[in-house]
Amino acid sequence: MMEVENGQKVEVATSMPVPGNSGSGSFIVKLHPLVVMNISDHWTRLKAQNDAPQKVYGALIGKQDGRVMEVMNSFELLYTKDEDGNVIVDTEYFYVKEEQFKQVFKDIDFHGWYSTGGEISDLDVKVHNQICSIIENPIFFKLDPNAASNSQNISVYESVIDIEEGNAITRLLPLNYTLTTEEAERIGIDHVARATNTESENVSSASEHLRSQHSSIMMLYTRIRFILGYLQSVRDGELPCDHEMLRSVHALCRRLPVLGGDGLTSELHDEYNDITLMLYLGVMNKGSQTMNQFINKFNLLHDRHVRRSSRKMTVVSRKYKKPGLKRGDTKVGRTEKM
Repeated sequence: MMEVENGQKVEVATSMPVPGNSGSGSFIVKLHPLVVMNISDHWTRLKAQNDAPQKVYGALIGKQDGRVMEVMNSFELLYTKDEDGNVIVDTEYFYVKEEQFKQVFKDIDFHGWYSTGGEISDLDVKVHNQICSIIENPIFFKLDPNAASNSQNISVYESVIDIEEGNAITRLLPLNYTLTTEEAERIGIDHVARATNTESENVSSASEHLRSQHSSIMMLYTRIRFILGYLQSVRDGELPCDHEMLRSVHALCRRLPVLGGDGLTSELHDEYNDITLMLYLGVMNKGSQTMNQFINKFNLLHDRHVRRSSRKMTVVSRKYKKPGLKRGDTKVGRTEKM
C-alpha cells in the first residue's frame, strides 16, 4: 500500500505478468519490439551522458480496437523535479509531441507511459496520477535494465479504481502481453541484434555491405596518402624524381573527376532530371491505369442502368398494347363513355 500527495491510497498487485499469453485484465496488450528498443536506447544514452544510471520517462502510443491494445511506438517526456524530488511532467511538451505524431500517423493515440527500474515506487505512483489527468486509465510499462537475462524484466500494468470504506483506492494490476512485429520492423531488429554482436560470425547483409564499403574507402584513402607522401618527398628533394612514376600519377589524376567542376555539375543535373522524369512517367502511368479502371467501372454501371431502363420501358409498352386499352385510357373512362 502506498500513500500519494492528495491522500488517495494506491495499492500495487504483486503478481507478475507472464509474456506470451493473452491478457487477463481489461486489455490484451500487443507490444512491438520497437518500444523496448526505444526505452533501452533512452536509458543507455542518459547513462552515458551522466556517467550513472538515470530513471527515464516517456509516452506510449499505438492503436486500440476494443479490448486489444497495440503499443507501436514511444517518445521521451520532459520533466522537472521540485524541492522534494517529485517528478513534474511537462504537459506542454507532451501535447506538442503528440500533435506532431498525429500529423504523420493519424490513426495512433496516446495510451500510457513508461519508466525504468525495479519494483514500483511512490515516485512511479505520483507520475501515474499525473498521466491519469491526461488520459483515463493509462497503461504503465516498466523496464528493468539491470534484471538478469533469464528473469522477467518487462512489466505492464493497468490502473483500476476501487472504493473501500469510503476511500478511493487505485490498484495497479499486471497485464499479460504478447510480442508482435511487422516485416520491416523484424528486418531492422535482426540487423541491430547481429550488428551489436561483433564477436559472432553471423552478421546481417546490411552490416556486411557497409563493412565492405568501409574497407574499400579505407584502402583508397591509404593509397592516396601514400601517393601524396611520395609527391611531397620528391618536391622536398628527399626522393629522386622518377618521371615514369610522375606520368602515372598525372594520368591517374586526370581520370578522376574534379569535384565542383562545371562538367560534373552538369552531369549531376542531367542524371537528376532523368531520374525525376522516370518518376513522373511512373506516376502518370499509374494515374492513367487508375483512370482507365474508373472509366471501365463507370461504363459498366451505365450499361446496367440503360438495361434496367429499357426493361421498364418494355414492360410499360406491353401493358398498353393489351386489346381494348389505349394509352391514356382507363377502365373508368371507358365506362363513362358508355
